[in-house]
Parts: sequence; C-alpha cells; structure tokens
Amino acid sequence: MSEYQDWNSKIVEEFRANEGRVGGQFEGAPMVVLHHRGRKSGQEHLAPLMYLADESDPDVVYIFASKAGAPTNPDWYHNLKAAGRAEIERGTERYPVAIEELTGAERDRVYVEQARRYPGFAEYATKTEGVRVIPVLALRRG
Repeated sequence: MSEYQDWNSKIVEEFRANEGRVGGQFEGAPMVVLHHRGRKSGQEHLAPLMYLADESDPDVVYIFASKAGAPTNPDWYHNLKAAGRAEIERGTERYPVAIEELTGAERDRVYVEQARRYPGFAEYATKTEGVRVIPVLALRRG
C-alpha cells in the first residue's frame, strides 16, 4: 500500500469511527468518503474529500478536484467523469450519487465560496493558475 493510500485509509477509518467527522488538518471540515471504480481496473477506490453543501438543495454536495494544487487532476476525477455515477458516505449514510461537472460562472461561484471558507482552496487555485482550472463536481443523491 502506498503512503498516500495508507493516509487515506486512516482518514476513512477515523471518519467511520466518528460518524463522519475527522480531526487533524480536517478538524471541523465537512467530509465525504467517495466510492469510485477505476475506469481501467474496475477496482473500487475510496477518497476522503472535503465538500460544500448546496445552500438550497440538501441532496447536492460539491467536491473539488484540487489535488492540493498539483498540475494534474486526481484519478478519482477521471473515474467519475467516465462513470457518471458513484456512491458517497456522508455522516453515517451511504448513498448513490449522479455526477455533474459545473462550468463557467456557476463553477466559479461555488469554488469562490469554498475558498472563502477554506483558504487552502485559494492557494490551490493560485498554484494551478495558467495550468488548469480546478474542476468542481456536483454530486446529486439518487
């Protein structure tokens, strides 16, 4: 198991042990565990991610393919785009979601709000400026 996979596994374990809450650098942040299948391998993978809840629709959360400001999108982003569906754990619930990528002004509005709440996301956008626009995905229950 890679160091990154081991790190993710520890966060998922803490998430599940504490009804969807984790400490450390994620203390107080809203988290989901994303279940996705590798588009090539078909294997299930887990990714703990911060999210932003939609202000008017409780069935929608937004996730950000920031990869901490790396020059490439995370693998889970490509897997979700290929599949169009996934499952998430949110709190103590696990449920299926449909995937929609936000674009233009809607994408910008959601990303700016996430960066306002969690300044690390503003840093990620600065790191990727001129290289890539960090994708924002809406996950809709159902």
